[in-house]
Amino acid sequence: MNHYYYLVSQLPALPSSDDKAALPITEASFKELCARFLTPHEQKTVAALSLVPPREAPTTGSVFLDAWYEAERCLRFALAQVRAQKLRKEAQPLPGACTADIQQVARTAVGMDSPLQAEQYLFTFRMDTVHRLSPIDVFSIDGVYAYGIRLLLTARMKQFDRERGTASYHTIYDSILGETI
Repeated sequence: MNHYYYLVSQLPALPSSDDKAALPITEASFKELCARFLTPHEQKTVAALSLVPPREAPTTGSVFLDAWYEAERCLRFALAQVRAQKLRKEAQPLPGACTADIQQVARTAVGMDSPLQAEQYLFTFRMDTVHRLSPIDVFSIDGVYAYGIRLLLTARMKQFDRERGTASYHTIYDSILGETI
């Protein structure tokens, strides 16, 4: 018998991406905690959680993960297509599951002047998608997978730092100018 309640009740609430505090749990700690409560197959699925869906759509055995990976795959294809159109290059056709709202999100994100602002916009859309697709029963295996995806998304956003990004930009820009002189 699976004891998802005991696992989920030990998972800390995740702060917003704007919160400067460190995450209350790391990806490694999450996987370690999951290992105590999940079957080997479920542990393997948790270990394979990723923000980058496979290009093809293999089934994971999870209704939530299959829907999440399909939505993320469509978003990535839409972003690639909009970026290619902007550069007047050829792009792969969008998957049939790519909805008009995903295409609009991609156009809006690509049209933003600030890459950080675009990432924050995409983060909000992705978190909304996770919440929309998450099961009502948070004490289910799909609830555990949804928590894992939210953890990965939040950890990724916390890596963005305005000062480090600005410093990196200036370093790259200066090296380009140094090469052209």
